Amino acid sequence: MFNPYNMEKRTLFYWSEMYYHQIKKGENYNLLKKCVTINILNYSCLPNDRYHNIFHLREDVTGIPLDDDIEVHVIELTKLKDRAVSMAGGLVNWLLFLQGVDQPNWEALTVNEPMLKKAMTTLEFLSQDRATRMAYNARMKYLSDEVSRTEGAWAEGKARGKADMARDLFALGVDISVIAKASGLSEEEIQKIVSH
Repeated sequence: MFNPYNMEKRTLFYWSEMYYHQIKKGENYNLLKKCVTINILNYSCLPNDRYHNIFHLREDVTGIPLDDDIEVHVIELTKLKDRAVSMAGGLVNWLLFLQGVDQPNWEALTVNEPMLKKAMTTLEFLSQDRATRMAYNARMKYLSDEVSRTEGAWAEGKARGKADMARDLFALGVDISVIAKASGLSEEEIQKIVSH
């Protein structure tokens, strides 16, 4: 295609990875869901004047879609130069913000975009000073650590519960293969649990 950064090949590679990892080996292909990639570029690579191009997989002559599961968006910020702020809101306003429109124009961008207003407020807050950014980053790290600790404790409790259940069922004389089906543990794991 058209650019020195191999954007199109990288896009297809990342799309295929996302698509591939949706199911495990042996699972039904019907479980695969549509994957959409969005490339926001600060350079031009497509040979047209459109700032937003959308690609799908279609038959060349009839245009019949092979499948709707692939959708690739290429957004080129360099092609927004003459775009005016849209009072209706939408994609153009978000892209102008991402492109770095001057702060005096921020108010016009947010007229019908409450989420864009929130993004601008957050950016303003984070841009205040280094100490504020560090405090924000520390808070976000703390929240992530809390989620990890909670999930870890839950998983540990769940595993401990399975081990207790396996011991109890084994003591009642239930066959190990039945315990494995009931607990989700392997027969080897159950052997280790009941031998201690």
